[in-house]
Amino acid sequence: MSPQSRARKKKSSGLDQPAEQGMTGFFKDVLNDFGSVPPDVGPLEVEALGSAVVGEWWESDGDLVGFELIDYTGRKTSPGAAALLAALRVLAPTGELREGAAGALSSVLGRGIPEPDWAAGLGEVSVGECWQLGDAYGESSTLLGTFGYGEETHGVLAYVEHGDGVVSDVAVVDNPEDVLAGMRDEAAERDGIIALRQITPARFRRLLDDGLSAVDKLAEVEVSTDFVRYRALAMARCRRLPEPEPAPEPEPVGDRDALVADFFQQTAEVADNKATRHCVHLLIDYGMQTEPHRPLRVSPDRLLYFLEEWVPNEAELTEEQDEALPEVVLGWAHWAGTRQGLPEAALSALIEAARDSLEGADADLDLYLEAGEEIEDPEELAELLDRRRFAVPHTFTEIGDEELELEPTDPEQRRLLVIGEHPEYHDALGDELGEAALRVEDGEFDAAAYLAMKVSIVDQLWDDEPPEVWTAASRLREQGAEREDILDRLVDVLAGAAVQDRDGDEDTADAGAEEGELRFDLDEYRQALAELDGVPSGSSD
Repeated sequence: MSPQSRARKKKSSGLDQPAEQGMTGFFKDVLNDFGSVPPDVGPLEVEALGSAVVGEWWESDGDLVGFELIDYTGRKTSPGAAALLAALRVLAPTGELREGAAGALSSVLGRGIPEPDWAAGLGEVSVGECWQLGDAYGESSTLLGTFGYGEETHGVLAYVEHGDGVVSDVAVVDNPEDVLAGMRDEAAERDGIIALRQITPARFRRLLDDGLSAVDKLAEVEVSTDFVRYRALAMARCRRLPEPEPAPEPEPVGDRDALVADFFQQTAEVADNKATRHCVHLLIDYGMQTEPHRPLRVSPDRLLYFLEEWVPNEAELTEEQDEALPEVVLGWAHWAGTRQGLPEAALSALIEAARDSLEGADADLDLYLEAGEEIEDPEELAELLDRRRFAVPHTFTEIGDEELELEPTDPEQRRLLVIGEHPEYHDALGDELGEAALRVEDGEFDAAAYLAMKVSIVDQLWDDEPPEVWTAASRLREQGAEREDILDRLVDVLAGAAVQDRDGDEDTADAGAEEGELRFDLDEYRQALAELDGVPSGSSD
C-alpha cells in the first residue's frame, strides 16, 4: 500500500455524525442511503456501503450502536430497511449481530416488503489466490487475497505491522491483477530486501484475522480511514476462508549467558569486557520488553528505536558504556541478522542502517544545540539533550495533509511540532492553527489555549527556564509517569498560576500572550511545581 493510502488517524471515541444530529437522525440517513440502492446494483457495492455503516458504529461504542440500529430498522416497513438488514446479516462483525439482523429482516419481509434481488448471493464469493509481500526483517507485510462473484474479481489488500501483529490499513480493490503486478515489480526492484510469495488461504486468514482483532485489543491505535470503511467487509471475507493456520510459537531468549557468550565468540571485533557485556544485555532487555514473542528480531527500525527512544528513556549509561555502545550495536546487527538468516542484501542494508542510526544519534547535537551553543562537559551535554529530547522527541510531524520535517531550535517550528502532536484539535482550530492564543471561557481553556500553554511548557523545558519545570518533569518521570501525562500535569500547574496581566508587574512570566492577556505568577508557579508529585490532584490515593 502506498503512503498516501495509509494516511493515519486515531481511533475516535465518539460517533461523529450521530453526535451532531442525534442517533435517530443517523439511523434515518442510513435507511435513506439503502433505500436509494438500485435493484440491479452489484453485490460488492452493497457490501462496501454496509461495511462503511459498520465502520461508523465501530468508531463509537462498538456493537451497542449496531444493536440499536438493527432494532430501529426491524420496526420499519420499507425497501431501505430490508436492504440494510440484508447487508448486516452478512457484514455485521459478530454472530449475535448477524443473527439479530436476520431476525429483524424476517420481520420486515413478513410485512410484505420484498427481499432485494441481490440479497441471497451477498457474501457468497469464491476464494482465489493469496499473496504476501514482506520485508526480510519481518517488520511488515502487504497482504492480497483475491475473491470473485462469478467473473467479477476483487481483492482485499491489508498492511500488517508484525511487531504488534496489527493490521493498520485495509482496503478493497477492484483490480487485484494490477495490484499483484505492482507487488511483483516492487519485489524485483528490491530483491533480497523484500520478497513476494504465494501463501495459503489459511495463512492469509490468520494474518488478517489476528491483525484486525489486535486493533480492538489495544487501548489506543492508529488506523487508516480505509480501515474504518472496509474492516467489516474484510472480516466477512475471512469468514469465507478455511480455518486459520496456527500462529507460530514464540521464540524465547533461552539461556541468556549462552547467548551473550555466543555473541562475543562470533563477533571477535567487539572486546569482551564489563561495558560491552552491559550493552549486549541492554539489547536483550530491549527485545524482551518491546517484542517478547521475538525478542532477538533485528531490523533497521528496531535498531533506530533502540538508539533514539529506548536507551535515552530506559537506560543510564556510564561513560565507558556510552563509548562501547556503537561497536556493540554494529556487532549485534551482524550477529543477530546472520542468526535471523537474512539474505546478504538485507544484512548489508541492516548494517548500513545501523551505521546511519549511530551517526544520526551524533546528529542530534545539530538538532538540539542552538547556533553558537557549545557545551564541553559531557554530563552537562547529556542532561541538556535528555531535557530537550523530552520536550521535543520528534522532528517530523503531520498537520492536515502536510508532512513536515522541522527544526526544534526554531521557536516557531517547535510550536508546530507541538501542534502536530494533537491532530484531534486541528479541525476545531481551523485557521487558528497559525495563531493559537490564550483565551478562557467560563473558566475553561479552549483547544487553542491548551496548545499555547503546552507550547509554553515545551519552551520552558527547552530553555530550562524556570528550572523548576524540568525538575518537576524529571521527578514525575522517575515515578513512572509517561511524557504526555507529565506535560498535561505541567499545563495544569501553569493554568493554575494564571493571573490577569498587571501593568508594570515584573514578577510575571509571559507565555506568548499580548499585552492585557493572561500571564503567570512566577512565585506561585514555582511553588506549585515544587509541590507537584506523581499523584494527580483530586486522587484518593
